Amino acid sequence: MNSFLQIYPYLIAGWIFLCGLYGIATSKHLVHMVISLAVLQTSTYVLLLNIGYRVHGAAPVFADISPGVTTVDPVVQALMLTDVVVEATVVALLLAMVVTVNDRAGTLSPDDLRMMRG
Repeated sequence: MNSFLQIYPYLIAGWIFLCGLYGIATSKHLVHMVISLAVLQTSTYVLLLNIGYRVHGAAPVFADISPGVTTVDPVVQALMLTDVVVEATVVALLLAMVVTVNDRAGTLSPDDLRMMRG
């Protein structure tokens, strides 16, 4: 049972990733596609939380902690903040592109965008 609890967050991250990938593959609306991409990107949050988690780990402020005390990894925390900023930027950029496509083509259906076909 203990080994299952160690692998469980990886399974959840994989499930969230596959749900987002399924949403992207089956999307019939550009906004739905952007939201599915955001769901896909949130699987990295679960993955990073699992990697950085330590049982009874203290905050990584090393001035207050005596040597030998278990702490969480500060690099993972920095990666998590970077991931949040990157996701917000990507979603904002994609939504701006969706608005531009709607202004130019008058539709948000990927199947109806004939002007973008080669």
